[in-house]
Amino acid sequence: MLTLIAIITIILYLFIIGMLIYGFDNVSDFKLQDLPAKTKFSIVIPFRNEAQNLPKLLDSIVKLNYPQHLFEVILVNDASEDDSVSIIEKYLETLPKKQNAENIHLKIIESKSTTNSPKKEAITSAIKISKFNWIVTTDADCVLPKYWLDVFDEFVQINDPNCMVAPVTYHGKTSFFNRFQSLDFLSLQGATIGGFGIKKPFMCNGANFAYCKSEFISVNGFKGNDTIASGDDVFLLEKFLKRNPKKVSYLKSTNAIVTTNAAQNIDHLIQQRLRWASKTSHLTQWFAKVVGLIVLLGNLMSLVFIPAVLMHFISLKIALALFVIKFSIDFLLLFKTARFFKQENLLLSYLFSSLIYPVFSVYIAFLSFFKPYHWKGRTSKK
Repeated sequence: MLTLIAIITIILYLFIIGMLIYGFDNVSDFKLQDLPAKTKFSIVIPFRNEAQNLPKLLDSIVKLNYPQHLFEVILVNDASEDDSVSIIEKYLETLPKKQNAENIHLKIIESKSTTNSPKKEAITSAIKISKFNWIVTTDADCVLPKYWLDVFDEFVQINDPNCMVAPVTYHGKTSFFNRFQSLDFLSLQGATIGGFGIKKPFMCNGANFAYCKSEFISVNGFKGNDTIASGDDVFLLEKFLKRNPKKVSYLKSTNAIVTTNAAQNIDHLIQQRLRWASKTSHLTQWFAKVVGLIVLLGNLMSLVFIPAVLMHFISLKIALALFVIKFSIDFLLLFKTARFFKQENLLLSYLFSSLIYPVFSVYIAFLSFFKPYHWKGRTSKK
């Protein structure tokens, strides 16, 4: 009986990951064509206790290639308890002296949290005062690529979307801990792109997310999920998809890749993944739930193989064959994603990571049912 369950589970896993791989290839790479810049953007960046990361973010903003009169930057202070605000204020004082930075429109506003979702409130408060129709959100621990807004602008001019999801990856140290996280994150990015390629988008990342202010207002912003602490990205994506799925696009361009920090330690990583998992039960898309369930069952089955073989519930040959199938299909998705992000060197850690990952993912899934998560000095429930 267990053998049959294992075979069915891995076949379903093979099918769903195979679909995402097909979808990944189905999303065309977008190349810059050197069109004259037209689109005006309001960049919204909530921050809380980001003193360590803000200088790199601000430097990357100054280095953006885009015409400065066509964008503004709104930094939203979400009750920071460190020197974040003073760091930004000092940086603002130096802007007129920096080469090619004297005309950058950058301001700080305060956000006062009154609900269980302070980040959504911070974004909403910035959108209310934004000057331009295109809103682009990112995080304070990110570094923005030079042609970031250029590629957003050209994609808008050519494809006329209302919402754009764009790529994110990790930068930083090359320890095994960071490589493990990076491979996990790449798998999520690959699944995100794959979902768009089969016309079943179900994920995005608020660190690189753009949409029209008019659409945000039309779907009533975060209303309806403003009691959920996380999900400032996927819940909004769901609303945009319900309103007009043909106007929601993935921007698959290396010029649009935003980089961010990996978790600093194992506790930080667990809390981060618990935060991500906390929104799963609130998703309304059936496809997202099916993918999540099948991936969880596939990883759970990988853990069951060892005791099942030892207790003679399944033969060693069948268990190895099924594990190799899962191992191979996972590798193919990761290979394609790593190649797009130019991070093929991470694949050297894939073998060991693939043995650890089922334990990690099942542990996080189990923990998410019972445990609140801690993030930036706050404790949040699902």
